[in-house]
Amino acid sequence: MRIVVLGAGTVGSSIANRLCREGHSVTVVDKDATHARRVYDEMDVRSVTGSAANSSVLFQAGMLGADLCLAVTGSDEVNMIAASMAKAMGARRAIARVYASVFRDLSTFDYQRHFQIDRMLSLEHLSAMELAREIRHPGAVAVESFARGELEMQELIISEGTAAVEVPLRDLKLPCGVRIGSISRGGELKIARAEDRVAPGDRITLIGTREDIDEVRGKFQKSPRPKQGVVIAGGGETGYHLARVLEGRRFAVLLMEVDRQRCEFLAAHLKQTTVVNADAQRRASLEEERVGSADVFVACTGEDEDNIMSCVEARELGARTIMCVVGRPDYANVVGKLGIDHTVSPRKVIAKEVMSFLNTGAVISRTPLAADEGIEILEIEVVDGAPATEHVLAGLDLPPQCLIGAVIRENYVMVPGADDRFTAGDTVVALVETSAVEQTVKMFSSNGG
Repeated sequence: MRIVVLGAGTVGSSIANRLCREGHSVTVVDKDATHARRVYDEMDVRSVTGSAANSSVLFQAGMLGADLCLAVTGSDEVNMIAASMAKAMGARRAIARVYASVFRDLSTFDYQRHFQIDRMLSLEHLSAMELAREIRHPGAVAVESFARGELEMQELIISEGTAAVEVPLRDLKLPCGVRIGSISRGGELKIARAEDRVAPGDRITLIGTREDIDEVRGKFQKSPRPKQGVVIAGGGETGYHLARVLEGRRFAVLLMEVDRQRCEFLAAHLKQTTVVNADAQRRASLEEERVGSADVFVACTGEDEDNIMSCVEARELGARTIMCVVGRPDYANVVGKLGIDHTVSPRKVIAKEVMSFLNTGAVISRTPLAADEGIEILEIEVVDGAPATEHVLAGLDLPPQCLIGAVIRENYVMVPGADDRFTAGDTVVALVETSAVEQTVKMFSSNGG
C-alpha cells in the first residue's frame, strides 16, 4: 500500500519504520529538514521537507491516490487540516492524531465529520483503554471501545443460577441498545444467534453503552464482586480517560494530580472519581492516600522516570497490582525487574491501531476479537448501490457467521433492530467469523463487489 506519514517525530518515525518492515511504500513529511533527513537515512522511505498543512507539500508527497494518510505531527490543528486536505486530494483513508479531548467530544462539535476524516486517534485515550483492559480482567475478560467511543464491548462470564442460563437469547428481553455478540465455550468461540442458550462458565460479549450493560449484568452474573480500589497517579489526558472508563459500580477510583487547576477540571468532569490535589512522586502523599491498600496502582504522569519511581514506591507500600505508561523502548527490560506488573507503550498502542486500517475496499478497520479465535471486528463503510441498502436488516442475505453490532450515521450511533435499513455513508460495526468476511463485505460494496 502507498502510505504518507505526516510528522517524523517519535510517533511518526516508529509507525513509518513498522510500515516499512511490513513491505509498504512509505513517504514521510516533516517541516524540520533534520528529522526528514534522519528517517530517509535510517529507513527505506521517501522523505519530503515542508509543512503538512501546505497543499503543495502534500502534492509533492504523492497524496493523490495514496491508500492511507497518517497525520501525526505535534499539532492537533495541523493534523486535522492535513488529513482533511488529504481526503479532498483523493487519499482513500485519512487518520489524524489529536491530543485535546475537545476535538473528540461529540457534544460540542463533530470535528471528524466536519473535516471528513476517517478517524481521529488519541495516544492518551488508546493507552487508557489498554490499561483498562488489564484492570478489568477477569470480571470483563475483554473490553473494547468502538463506534467513536460511544459503545463498549465487554466480556462476561456466566454465573450459575442466573436468569440467562439455558434460555434462548431471543427470550432474554434485553434492552434494544444491548446485543450479545459472541459466545465462548470449551475453548470454541462463535457468533451468537437468537436460538443459542448460554450455560454457566460460558464467556459472552455484550455490546452497548456502559450504563446499559451494567443494567443487564445481573441477568448473567450473580451479585457483583466488591469494588476494586484503583489509584491513578497523573490527571493528564491518559489518567482522565482511564478514570472515565473505570468509574462506576465495579471500581472505586482515586485520581492524584499535582496541578490544582487541572484538579478542578477533573472534579467537574468525573462524577464518580475522587480527585485529590497531591504529588504522587512524594511517598508521604502516597501513604496519606493509603495507596498500600489499593488493588491497582497506575502511574501515567507523562514522564517515564516519574511513573517508574512512583510505581516502585507503591509496590513497597503494598499495592497489589502495579501498572504504568512507559514511552522509552530502552526501559522495557528495566520495569519488570522493579516489580511493575504491566506497562503500556503509547507508540506500540497506536502502531497496533494503525495496522488495523491497512485494508482495501469498503473495510475501514479490521481487528481480531481475540488472538487466534477466528472472529474479527470490522468497521465497514456502506457505499452507494450496495446490496445492504436494498432491504431492512432482517431481509438481508448476510451470512449467519456475521452479527451487526452498531451503525454510525452522521453523528448518531445506534444498535440496529430487524426493521432498520442501512443507507450509503453509514459505517457498520460487525462481528464476523474470518471465513465469512469476504461474503459480508460484498453486501456493503458497490454492486456486491
